[in-house]
Amino acid sequence: MKDKKIFIIGSVLICSIVMSGIDAFIEINYLYRSILKMILFLFFPFCYFLVNKEEAKKMKQLFILDKKNLLFSFGLGAFVYFVIMSAYFIFRNMIDLNTIQNALLSNVGVSAENFLFVALYISFINSFLEEFFFRGYAFILLKDHVKPSFAYLFSASLFAFYHVGMTISWFHPVIYVLAMLGLLLGGMIFNALNDRFGTIYSSWIVHMFANFAINTVGFILFGIL
Repeated sequence: MKDKKIFIIGSVLICSIVMSGIDAFIEINYLYRSILKMILFLFFPFCYFLVNKEEAKKMKQLFILDKKNLLFSFGLGAFVYFVIMSAYFIFRNMIDLNTIQNALLSNVGVSAENFLFVALYISFINSFLEEFFFRGYAFILLKDHVKPSFAYLFSASLFAFYHVGMTISWFHPVIYVLAMLGLLLGGMIFNALNDRFGTIYSSWIVHMFANFAINTVGFILFGIL
């Protein structure tokens, strides 16, 4: 039991630190960055399930679609989209879009020409990968081996920290702190959804809507909208 807890906590820490560090200090094409993240986020859970086959059955249950919860999830997702877009229009004078645009282009090679494909990947594939890793692996499975309050805080905190490297130079300090607190709160909400419904689909849907809002800002940033 102790070994399982240590492996999950350690692997999530390693993946979060590595990905945040790469985003902060290494200029790497977004495609290669995404491939590396996919390898990291899948490799450690795969190793864990290879040794602990009984735990894999618990993870499979998280992928069972419960149609009764979809309406609630879509409604909550639409509300999250509204909140993020409202925050953008309220604080947009404190956001330097040119700085973000230049950072995306120079650090990961994201531009107006490829942003549509990046936005589609972020919204549907990347969000699912993050839900699998931070909610399924780092929360639902971990929760069986630690106090639930620790699992809630650990998963949400690492989810927020994982975004630090990419976004650290994007915003005014006040906006940056608010963004990180929003990610922490978002992670807690996603955990609560998984805890309540026993599936990662609910949090994935809400996560997608959050990314839809961020991508909408991105389309504005690149002059597409």
